[in-house]
Amino acid sequence: MKEQLTKAEEQLMQYVWQLKQAYLKDIVAEYPDPKPAYTTISTVVRVLVRKGFLNFESFGKVRRYAPTLTKEQYYGGQLKHMIGNFFDGSSSRFALYFAENESLKLNELEEMKALIEAKIKQLKQHD
Repeated sequence: MKEQLTKAEEQLMQYVWQLKQAYLKDIVAEYPDPKPAYTTISTVVRVLVRKGFLNFESFGKVRRYAPTLTKEQYYGGQLKHMIGNFFDGSSSRFALYFAENESLKLNELEEMKALIEAKIKQLKQHD
């Protein structure tokens, strides 16, 4: 698992995930006003390249950046890490904690149950 992103890194990655690939100017354009300084965004991009979250292709002096993993892969890894640390690796304990400690409505719990039952049915068909 890659390390956890800082808030600034995560914000930038959200834009790159959305764009799929982007030049620095494209990333800067995604930020709401007042935009951070171009040099600040450039520094965050360099850090993400160093950490392995972004790679790039050079076109002369210009680089086109792309994520090295999907948003789902990143957040899936973070969730696995959290379940490992806080719930002794037990997805069942995590689900129980979530169900007991969130203000879930009956229809939300029923939707979760239906999703789980569909997954169980799918897994049983592959056995």
